Amino acid sequence: MLCLNLSLKTYTEADLKRDLLKLPQWRREKALRYRHFGGQAECTLSYLLLLDALHREYGIASMPTFVENEHGKPSLKEFPHIHFNISHCHSAVACAVDDRPVGIDVEDLGRYREGLAAYCMNDVEISMTGSSDMAFTRLWTQKEAVFKLQGTGIRDNIKDILLPENTCDIEITTTEYPEEGFVLSTARYKL
Repeated sequence: MLCLNLSLKTYTEADLKRDLLKLPQWRREKALRYRHFGGQAECTLSYLLLLDALHREYGIASMPTFVENEHGKPSLKEFPHIHFNISHCHSAVACAVDDRPVGIDVEDLGRYREGLAAYCMNDVEISMTGSSDMAFTRLWTQKEAVFKLQGTGIRDNIKDILLPENTCDIEITTTEYPEEGFVLSTARYKL
C-alpha cells in the first residue's frame, strides 16, 4: 500500500503544534531537532502517515516499537512481517507498507546540479538525462528507493545501483508529479 500526503503546502504552525502531541516522545524529539518548520512538519506528518497506513492496512491501532538494523533501517518490533518505508521532501510525504520489503523515495524537482550528476550517475545515465531536472530526479529517486529497499543506505556503488545485473530481482515504479514539483519512486523485490 502506498500513501501520499500533499498537505505540506497548507500545513500550519497550529497543525504542527496539534500533531506533535500525537507522537510518542522519541518521535516528537526527533521532529523538534529540525531547526525549521518544514523539517519538523515533514518528520511529524511522515510518522502520522505511517500510523494511518498501518491502521488501515493491518488494523494496528497502537503505536509500534521501532528497531533499526545496522544501517539504520527501521522495522516494527511487534510486527516483523510488516515492512514499511517513509520519505519526505518539501512538497510531499510518502509512505509504503507491504508484506514484503519495500523502499520509497520522494524528492522535489530542482535538485539537478552537474557536479551531483557526475557524482551519482554513470556515463549512460548522464547521457540519458542530459541536464534535464525531471530525468535526473527520476533516476535519483529510483536509486534511493533501491538503497532503502536493501536497507543499506547509500553505498559506494551509487553510480551502478540501477544496472540490470543489480536490479534484476527488483521492481521499480516511478511517478512524476510535475504540477506539484516532485517525483516518487518505489522499489520492491519481485515475487
